[in-house]
Amino acid sequence: MDGSYLKPAHRYLIFNIPMTFRQIGLFARLDDQRILSTVRELRAHLLTRGVDLNPQEDICYNLFASDIAKTVASIQSHIDLGVAVGGDGTMLHLARHFSSTSIPLIGVNLGRLGFLTDVSAELMLEEFDEILDDRYYTERRILLHADICRDGETIAEGVALNDAVISKGDTGRMIEYTWQVNNENVGTTRGDGVIVTTPTGSTAYALSAGGPILHPTLPALSVVPICPHTVSHRPIVLDDSSVIKFQINDLADAVGRVFLDGLETASLKGNETIVIRKSEGQSLLVRAASHNHFEALRSKLGWAG
Repeated sequence: MDGSYLKPAHRYLIFNIPMTFRQIGLFARLDDQRILSTVRELRAHLLTRGVDLNPQEDICYNLFASDIAKTVASIQSHIDLGVAVGGDGTMLHLARHFSSTSIPLIGVNLGRLGFLTDVSAELMLEEFDEILDDRYYTERRILLHADICRDGETIAEGVALNDAVISKGDTGRMIEYTWQVNNENVGTTRGDGVIVTTPTGSTAYALSAGGPILHPTLPALSVVPICPHTVSHRPIVLDDSSVIKFQINDLADAVGRVFLDGLETASLKGNETIVIRKSEGQSLLVRAASHNHFEALRSKLGWAG
């Protein structure tokens, strides 16, 4: 790959990537005609570029099929790029399923903001031409792993590219939790809950809760209280090697919830411990050489300039 195409800040991120993406897997939700139309357009263009699409007999893989985990396991040795067509939720779903692989991913945005699926449908063909002509860079994104334990037993676990959220659930009252970082006590907080976010997820729920925007390649995690009763309890940015433990003390006689990337992973009764750390897996996102992170922030967040 010609390094002249690469932004200097990202050169160190590029290694073990094929010179050309020859086998591409397309993934989407197949119950939306607009998405199918975009998939067909992209598929036809990629075929003209000599790309081997899997599966050739179908439009694309149904990312939300019940057997998608089995499908990913069976095809991962046969593709060198995964493409999500849809919104950021589609990309999050794809990233979780590919978190244990080294296959790079890219997304075509048919949703709203599109921080992850940053290739617009209007410029889709041009940007894929850039990528197929080896004019791209990559970004490694960390993921979270969460273990939810009750009475010493793990009742649920999972990974998230964006965030892990502990929520008060159905109650209109506050919940209380005590938390630690690397076995050091931080304190006890009462409020609506807490978000642990990766840099990727810092522009998602955590942003609306007052959390900081982190550059997506930072080796960091952020802990963002949701409407804390004590206003001095502010978001904290931690090294990504940190192990964060929450002990649920009081749910105000209601059922709490743990969400990973917006999907409910466990319900809480009030005596659980939730341990969140960086996952061993990761996501490798592909960006066309013309992509500009700060231009994307300006556009999607409505900043002037």
